Amino acid sequence: YIKLKDASKLSLKGLKTLRGHKIQELETIGLSKATVTDLISCLSEWSLQNLRVLNVTKSSFMDTNKFCIVVALSKLKNLQVLNVSRTEFNKTSLELVVEDLPCLESINISCTNVTDISALRKCRDRLKSLSMSGIKFPKEDSDDVVDILTDLTCLVHLDISDNEDWDPCEALAAGNRFARLQVATLLKCHDALPNLQSLDISGSEPIDVKDLTLFLTSHKLKFLGLVLNEMCRDPMFTDPNQSNYFGDRVITGFGNESQILELLRRYLDRPIYITKALYYLFKMTTNDAEPRIDNTVPRVDIIQLVLECAREYPNVFPIQMAATACLFNLSKTELSQQLHPRILREIVEVDLKAMETYPQHQQLQKNVLLTIYSYRILQEVEFDRYRCTRLVLDCLCAWHDQYMIRMSVAICSILAAKISTDETSELGSKENYIRKLLSIVQERTNDIVVDITLKFTLSALWNLTDDSPKPCQVFLDENGMKLYLDVLISFRGELAVETKVLGLFNNIAEVGHLRHYLMENVFISTLGLLLQSTNIEVSYFAAGIVAHLVSDSNLDWSKLDLRQDEMSRDLWRVVSAWRIPNEEMVAYRSFKPFFPLLQLHQEKSVQLWAVWAIHHVTSKNPSRYCKMLAKQEVHKVLLDLVRNAGTEVQIANICEQILQTIVETGHLSQQEALTGRQVFASC
Repeated sequence: YIKLKDASKLSLKGLKTLRGHKIQELETIGLSKATVTDLISCLSEWSLQNLRVLNVTKSSFMDTNKFCIVVALSKLKNLQVLNVSRTEFNKTSLELVVEDLPCLESINISCTNVTDISALRKCRDRLKSLSMSGIKFPKEDSDDVVDILTDLTCLVHLDISDNEDWDPCEALAAGNRFARLQVATLLKCHDALPNLQSLDISGSEPIDVKDLTLFLTSHKLKFLGLVLNEMCRDPMFTDPNQSNYFGDRVITGFGNESQILELLRRYLDRPIYITKALYYLFKMTTNDAEPRIDNTVPRVDIIQLVLECAREYPNVFPIQMAATACLFNLSKTELSQQLHPRILREIVEVDLKAMETYPQHQQLQKNVLLTIYSYRILQEVEFDRYRCTRLVLDCLCAWHDQYMIRMSVAICSILAAKISTDETSELGSKENYIRKLLSIVQERTNDIVVDITLKFTLSALWNLTDDSPKPCQVFLDENGMKLYLDVLISFRGELAVETKVLGLFNNIAEVGHLRHYLMENVFISTLGLLLQSTNIEVSYFAAGIVAHLVSDSNLDWSKLDLRQDEMSRDLWRVVSAWRIPNEEMVAYRSFKPFFPLLQLHQEKSVQLWAVWAIHHVTSKNPSRYCKMLAKQEVHKVLLDLVRNAGTEVQIANICEQILQTIVETGHLSQQEALTGRQVFASC
């Protein structure tokens, strides 16, 4: 059995590999660079004699002269099942296969150019399955078509459903002279087709309840297709208490949950059906329509069906729109906590694809944001976080909806801390992203409003500039320095604001060639005040900036009101008075910016802040930071400090505590930690 779901890129050369296989069932969907005739010519003699099933839907029979050539099918003498749906197959083609394929029992001619099925009478004693969805006939032949069908007494499956996205070429040329088979006429033949078990009459044509009831009573149907037909909502299909209840059959339609889910399983090749089914599914999951789907419990079965539809039609907007809405309803709030991370990852992947494909559609973008704006997804699910951050930033720049802005900055603030430095640098280097984020800060500053949007925006800017010189430069070029000074003045005493603003200034201070931007009287004076803050978080971040500025001998302090030595003394005094807080105040991607601060010749106040900062994070999260310290060889610099007799005892003691923690986590041997140095006693 060979199945090629997408054969659109397959050439004649590629088809020749089939000669080496013994094939009984062959499916090549969408063959366009070669013809079905080419396909058959590439089969081995064994395959030609033994092929039982052939599916060439959406493939081409046309030769170079644009003639529909199906003669090659005549070689498949033992073929039992043939699917030529959505091809150029026509009346003449049908006559040929009926005549030349003596074993044919099942044929699918849906959405082809067949407008006359009288040839099927020749196989009336063996044809068990006939699918002719979308087929149209001359209006004057309508009764004759019904007569032909009723002659096919061996039929077990019959599909005469409507397919609204299809019109045969001949019907288009003839205008309104062609029409769909009159289903109502067939249903009046209550006793016809005695072996029928599956009947698809989906379509909008009115159906008489009495005729349908009599037909169903006369047949032991296992399946009935009623998509697009209001009859699917009739109580005899939805209410088990009805005396003539037929809902125990497999039904497709929009009448209830089971009908819709079966529709999604069976009609993946019909985008119009899928679109409408997803629309009704969305309504049923919003709890404002009857019947409802209980979405207090996770419905992985429904999610998987929606995902399959979305993947099948990435470029059909109505399907993507409905799918993203359904996926939100099926994964929101408490539901996400009960869904496996793999399912959530698949939801995110489909959503991001839709977001990327339709950046101009606001509601679709909003649907995706609503889904991703979930603690579980953002913190616990693995997906392409860089791609997501980029798409969300694009969305942020495109729309002015305040709710979308809040979700966008929240998502970015969290994900920007989880992607690589190279990725944050790339994103943060785009002026339009930084400019948009700064404009949000500007609006809140003008209105003197501290809300969750401001806090998330400040976090996003902080994370995008972390260990990334280019984004820091963009921030400065976009007048971020002046704006952030206004923020510090406008929101004095606001802990969440001050720490995030100072965090970004720390990122700038870590970049040697950008430090001179910070050497302004207003900023240095404000920094001096924040250094004295009674809140250790504010004081800590202010001290980090001071440490980097004091450490740089190339900076010009002559035009400032505060001198370098004053700042250094204040730094020593403030840090010496700190007590280790209960919670971790900061997260570091790298300790590389600490190397200049830990050099033996460095100011002791600068060294003190640096080792205090390292000790703080290693004591709160030793497994993460001790490994990082060892990998980046920071322990060697710490060993230099404790081995140096000129190192201040307070600094050496903190170094000793850090080194001991590294030893305890297995990233440094005790022998290496003790070799060649004096061990200072902790105070």
